[in-house]
Amino acid sequence: MLDYRVRSFLAVCSLGSYTRAAAELHITQPAITQHIRALEAHYGCALFERSGRAMRLTPAGELAQRRLTVAANDEGRLRRELAALADEGERRTLRLGCTRTIADYLAPRLLAHITRTGGQGSVAMRVGNTAELTAALDTGALDLALVEGSFDRSRFDAEVLSREPYIAVARAGVRPAALEGLLDRELVVREEGSGTREILERLLGSHDVSLGDFAGLIELGSIPVIKSVVEESDAVTFIYRIAVEDELASGALVDVTPPDLALEHDFTGIWERGSIYGDELRALVVQWRERLCPHGAIG
Repeated sequence: MLDYRVRSFLAVCSLGSYTRAAAELHITQPAITQHIRALEAHYGCALFERSGRAMRLTPAGELAQRRLTVAANDEGRLRRELAALADEGERRTLRLGCTRTIADYLAPRLLAHITRTGGQGSVAMRVGNTAELTAALDTGALDLALVEGSFDRSRFDAEVLSREPYIAVARAGVRPAALEGLLDRELVVREEGSGTREILERLLGSHDVSLGDFAGLIELGSIPVIKSVVEESDAVTFIYRIAVEDELASGALVDVTPPDLALEHDFTGIWERGSIYGDELRALVVQWRERLCPHGAIG
């Protein structure tokens, strides 16, 4: 059971005000003040500092917020776990987040495995970009996220799920070329916050090229729509091979990856660093990886 003084501290952190925290928790402002002072006395350091009317966390307060937020999220998971155990007809639910490529092209295989084995109980899956899913982990709305993009390794623990080739594709008939040969085409990309787009921006940046150097830019949030646009135009897109395997096999799309832009990137399972469920979540991702790569090699 999370200490009530910790709940007061986290409410002040999220709302930025003793007054708003008191209203949120239905207690008085002096009680909030007392709770914060008790925590500061217990830990032997100041958690907040004031600059004029503004209030902000001290470095110690920032660390305490990160650690205690994880504890609060774990406490919520434990309550749900105990409730499921008490109700014999209830199955424990894994709240899983997936970025779009993983959701569309890897998750169905994982969910089929879960359904067959029944080992993880039920799964509630949410789809979003990497930024959205890491935010959901922070608030405790997700237990585990499978992401393509980069993430803050000081906040999240991780285990590699698979390693996927990241390639450039164009409509049938287009021949592979150096990067400069692709710049006179329109480029189709995912939306801001997408891990796929972030990887592309870093990859191009390593060659002193930006998205704006292409003849035009089309932003789309749907992978099927991106593939359709590329099939029906002279545009090019960068995408994981797993998402275009069928189109490459049929010849509707061709791989035009410049030799110096060949890349493989990890799909990664992440969860809150310091969670009491960390070992369990890591073992789950390892189990899934072994299911995807039964011979032991990542890829």
